[in-house]
Amino acid sequence: VNRILYSTDASLYQVMPYGVLLPRTMEDVQAAVELAAKYKVPILPRAGGSSLAGQATNEALIIDFTKHLNRVVEINAAEQWVRVQPGLVLDVLNRQLQAVGLKFGPDPASASRAALGGIVGNNSTGSHSVIYGMTADHLLEAEVFLSNGRIAHLAPLSAEQLAQQGQKAGFEGDIYRALCQIVENETNQAIIQQGTPRHWRRCGGYNLDRLMHSEAHPVSYHPKWPADRRFNLAKMMAGSEGTLAVFKELKLNLVPLPKASVVALVTFDDGLDALRAVPALLDLAPSAIELVDHLALTMCREVPEFSKMLDVLLEGNPTCMLTVEFYGDTEAELRAKISQLQQRVKNDVVGATAVNPLFDKIQQGYVWTIRKAGLGLLMSVRSDYKPIPFIEDSAVPVEHLAAYIEQIEAYCQALGTDIVYYAHASAGCLHIRPLINTKLGGEVDKLPLITRYAAELIREYGGAYSSEHGDGKARSWLNEDFYGKDLYGLYKQVKQAFDPDNILNPGNIVDAPPMTDSLRFGATYQTIPINTILDFEPDRGFGTAVEMCNGAGECRKTTIKTMCPPFMVTQDERDSTRGRANLLRAAMSGRLPEAEFTGKDVYDAMDLCISCKACKAECPSSVDMAKIKAEWLHHYYQANGTPLRARIFANIAPLSRLASGPLAPLLNFGSSLGLVQKLMAKTVGIGGKRPLPKFAAQSFQSWFNSHRSSSNGRNGRVVLFADTFNSYNYPDVAMAANEVLEAAGYEVILPRVTDTGRPALSKGLLKKAQSIADKVLTDLEPFAEAGLPIIFLEPSELSAIVDDYAVLLPQDGRLAQIKSHCFSFEQFMVEANASGKLDLQFAAGSRQVLLHGHCHQKALFGTEAMHGTLGLVPNTAVTEVDSGCCGMAGSFGYETEHFEMSLKMGERRLLTAVRQTSSDTYVVAAGVSCRQQIKFGAQRQALHPAQFLRQALVR
Repeated sequence: VNRILYSTDASLYQVMPYGVLLPRTMEDVQAAVELAAKYKVPILPRAGGSSLAGQATNEALIIDFTKHLNRVVEINAAEQWVRVQPGLVLDVLNRQLQAVGLKFGPDPASASRAALGGIVGNNSTGSHSVIYGMTADHLLEAEVFLSNGRIAHLAPLSAEQLAQQGQKAGFEGDIYRALCQIVENETNQAIIQQGTPRHWRRCGGYNLDRLMHSEAHPVSYHPKWPADRRFNLAKMMAGSEGTLAVFKELKLNLVPLPKASVVALVTFDDGLDALRAVPALLDLAPSAIELVDHLALTMCREVPEFSKMLDVLLEGNPTCMLTVEFYGDTEAELRAKISQLQQRVKNDVVGATAVNPLFDKIQQGYVWTIRKAGLGLLMSVRSDYKPIPFIEDSAVPVEHLAAYIEQIEAYCQALGTDIVYYAHASAGCLHIRPLINTKLGGEVDKLPLITRYAAELIREYGGAYSSEHGDGKARSWLNEDFYGKDLYGLYKQVKQAFDPDNILNPGNIVDAPPMTDSLRFGATYQTIPINTILDFEPDRGFGTAVEMCNGAGECRKTTIKTMCPPFMVTQDERDSTRGRANLLRAAMSGRLPEAEFTGKDVYDAMDLCISCKACKAECPSSVDMAKIKAEWLHHYYQANGTPLRARIFANIAPLSRLASGPLAPLLNFGSSLGLVQKLMAKTVGIGGKRPLPKFAAQSFQSWFNSHRSSSNGRNGRVVLFADTFNSYNYPDVAMAANEVLEAAGYEVILPRVTDTGRPALSKGLLKKAQSIADKVLTDLEPFAEAGLPIIFLEPSELSAIVDDYAVLLPQDGRLAQIKSHCFSFEQFMVEANASGKLDLQFAAGSRQVLLHGHCHQKALFGTEAMHGTLGLVPNTAVTEVDSGCCGMAGSFGYETEHFEMSLKMGERRLLTAVRQTSSDTYVVAAGVSCRQQIKFGAQRQALHPAQFLRQALVR
């Protein structure tokens, strides 16, 4: 199974490795390299597996550094450098560096999951390369395992030190002698000077030019990061893609955090005009210029979250925009730069329609969110024709940007292929992606044709064939043609010197196979048919929904947001959304013959998916693993039988209805007995270590029926959907909501149903979920027809109706109208306040609130309405914790085998944050599971927003 999980990266390719090693110590790594050398077994050092060119896949022993070998070894703030292990993720490093006002300069878009070993291995850069250059510019030293397993320290050497290295006996001395012979030979120097691309933004081949002593040779470097002329073999490691040595430790240069920044949006009605404008804007010394093209803007307009951002940022509907950013020390300096920009656009830029400067940090965040979202939205197209990465890594001098893209577009269109593109325009890097169906032989045949044409154009314009993402399988095959036989021959000598037995990630940079070998799909790719209960028609079938995962690995991030909660704890590939998708695809396509689609291996991978829906919102391709898992569970139960526990939770509503009321005290006493808890844990797998929720002696429905309303209904009627838990376990929440609504002047009505079918759906009992959904729609339809708001207290119940019912009952004509009348309690309160219909009176005083958002809230609605609702109470300061998932996930935290994992997810941030808050700070969470976890794990009573408002009302 692990071999399948590591057989892909973010590229076109899939190669089954020999095995996977997750070393705990560097001694483990050294032993592996020594054994590989002894038995001539290929090895592939790997980090986040986010490579776009296929260099993180190989028929080799894969060594994954990210789980254990991921520490910051030393930070020297005074000298501005850091020493790290290769498995450390860049965003994790930068978070630590914030405290000393520093960061690592290059900023690849994959920084949330890309580790420093891979970033150095690819010689990565990013949006700010125009000021920070390439990773090679910041790699100071490297401690490595050579291909024989011996440790070598690679650092800048004086002439005397270099001579000493050349006199060493043994393999390390041989390497120094070989490299010195290469770069000191005058003929070779001419070859290097002639064959190395002039463009400073380059990462292909090997960095022989960085070893040359002469300052006169014409190879260009980044103007702000001139080449260090001392002989430093560490520079050879940048861009080597694991083909020369295995990293043990890296010493990296750091840069100061910018003191202030401003972003200006320069809009155009013609994309080529935007590209032609770049040289004129570059003269103003921006920190970045990024292109967002028409298709990306159009697709952002179709997503409500991004559309709202664009409404704030832009007037009208421009075809494309250049995002121009400036760094500075003061706002006055930034305003001067904006003034220069506006004048330059007015005088020297053709086709610009507007310049919109943004000094507000939130609005600047919107810009970068949209910029990064563009590619994800393009990749989320539900079609076998995808924007494929294989020529996206080129860079040309900025004056040739428009001409280059015009020619590429014309060539691809002549082949019947459309392209999309976005650009680090300030560096001349064009991420061009042709839309190719790699399941069709005729389409696959286009890959080398387009690649060769692009390479010829790039060479003609003096550009770099690889400028950010490396050579890998996508580009290495053409290196001899692009660099010329002589320089390519020197590259082969470099490989031979470092790796004479060709065991280090063979087939990359030199001696590569054809680019169409080892494709993830290909003309022979097929999957078994899956007849689904849920509607996968918008995805073009269950298989295509799984195949939406392109391997980018966004689900492997551990620093921000929610996806993927179990991976954030275990850091096991199997527990990521990508891992689950890869395993499902392997089971459907026959790559996993030892495990059937409904076998144990797939079950083990799906088991920790907690259906949080974060992947639907945060995955660049919108892989909806919650939906996929629900469907898969249905098939698993069909093949293996439905366990009693799943049936119990799917029927929790009628069971809770029976258990509340007169029987509640007896049942609560029984469930608290240790013997009963042990018996339930052993027989059903429920409880044992975590107490089960108590049943209420008086349900909310019973209280409501005997309750005398305090409202005159002056503002109309509302429907309060009191879900199962808030009806039969925690009726005080529903009571508080009822009292707040009545105090606001609303007459409250209760529907008959309390369960939307969420438990049945999450447990894969899809037929039952459909039956429940039908009853819910029948019950709610009259309220929607009457135009009444239907208010939900529990986020997962609301998400069932507004999100899941569309795939449960896709043909039900009642759904659209009912959805349009459904609101969370917080959404309703904010909208009522905006319309002037709230005249609530709150007690005086100031209040501090720690807010935790429910996963479904964050994925589908956002937490803005939560902030707005809590802010209705004057002098309330709200701090939202970046807590990810609480870890309860409905029944998950009560299930015996998941108890420890549930707590670990909570402990990762949420429970620690709650414990650190003062006792007079309110802890607020809308989700019942979240409140249960906080109560158990942090011994604090969290409130529903309705309870917070009720407590603050003037009595």
